[in-house]
Amino acid sequence: MKKKSLILLLSLAMIFTFVLSACGGGSEESADTGDDSAVLKVVTEATFAPFESTEDGDDTIVGFDPDMMAAIAEDQGLELEWVNMEFDSLIPALQSDQGDIICAGMNKLAGDRADKVDFGDTYFESDLMLLVTADSDLTGIDAVTSDMKLASQIGTTGGDMVQAMKDEGKIADGVVLNQWTDCYLQLQNGEVQGVIVDKPVGEAYLNNHGDIAKFVGESFGEHEEFAFAVQKGNTELLEKLNTGLANIKANGKYDELVDKWFS
Repeated sequence: MKKKSLILLLSLAMIFTFVLSACGGGSEESADTGDDSAVLKVVTEATFAPFESTEDGDDTIVGFDPDMMAAIAEDQGLELEWVNMEFDSLIPALQSDQGDIICAGMNKLAGDRADKVDFGDTYFESDLMLLVTADSDLTGIDAVTSDMKLASQIGTTGGDMVQAMKDEGKIADGVVLNQWTDCYLQLQNGEVQGVIVDKPVGEAYLNNHGDIAKFVGESFGEHEEFAFAVQKGNTELLEKLNTGLANIKANGKYDELVDKWFS
C-alpha cells in the first residue's frame, strides 16, 4: 500500500509540473517579457537650451530633445526616465551601465565618440559661432588675438576648439566650464572676450539677452550632426530609436517640434 501511494503522489506531482509549465508559470518566461517594459534612462546635460534645460527652482528637463524623445518613445512603446549630469560624464555613464541612451545635442562626428558608443541617425545639424558682448569690436573668430580669452563648455566641440587655440598660442587662455550658463556669466562679467557656442544654442540665449550680447562673423569649424547614442552593440534599441525618429519625421511631429523650439 505504501508503494502504491508513493507512485500515485509522484504521478500527481509530474502532472502538476506539466500543467504549470504549459500555462506559462515558469519564472524564466516572465523575466524575458519584463525587459520590454523596463524604464530606459536617458542621460543629458540640461543647460543646452533649446535642446534641453531646466527652469529655476524646477528639476524638470524641457526642450526639443525631451519632446522629440517622448514622441519616439510613444511611437515605439518605450518608457523613459531623464537623468541630468555633466556633459563629459555622459559617455562614461553609458559605458558603466548608469544610462541607456544619450540625448544631449551631442555631435556624433566629434573626436572618438563613435568608438565608445553607437550613434543613431542625425536628428539636427549645427555649426559653431562666436558670441560676444553687444559693445565688442570683434568681427569674428579670425579677429581674435593672442591676448584674449575665450570660453566654452567642457567635452564639447567648442571646448575642444578653445583648448586647441590656447595650445597653439592663438589666445591667452581657454576657459572650459561645466555648464553653458557659466560661460555666459564669464562673458557678462568681462572675464572672457567671447564664447564659442553652437548656433541654435547661442540664438536661444540671444532671444533673452540680445541687448547685452551678439553673434559676430560667420560660422566656423567642422559641420556638426546631433544624434542620440546607445551602448556599443545595443542594436535592438538603436533600431527602435531610429525607426521612431523616421516615423515622427514622416507624420509631421518632428517639424512641429522644430517650429516650437526653434521658430
